Amino acid sequence: MIVLLLVGVLVLVVGGCVCVFWAARGGSPRWVRGVSRVTLAVSEVASTASKRGNRSSGQNSGDDGDS
Repeated sequence: MIVLLLVGVLVLVVGGCVCVFWAARGGSPRWVRGVSRVTLAVSEVASTASKRGNRSSGQNSGDDGDS
C-alpha cells in the first residue's frame, strides 16, 4: 500500500515538472500554466520549510571552515 502511495506522489511530482517545463517554453494550455504555478508554489513552501528545519536543528548547509 505504501508503495502505491509513493508511486502516486512520484507521478504527481514528475507531472508537475513536465508542466513547469512546458509552460516555460510557451504556447501551453491554460491548465498547464495553472499546474505549473501550483507546482512552483509547493516547491517554494517545501524549500522554505526545509531551510527553517535546518536552522532550528542547528544544521549547517555551507562550509563550516574547519579545513
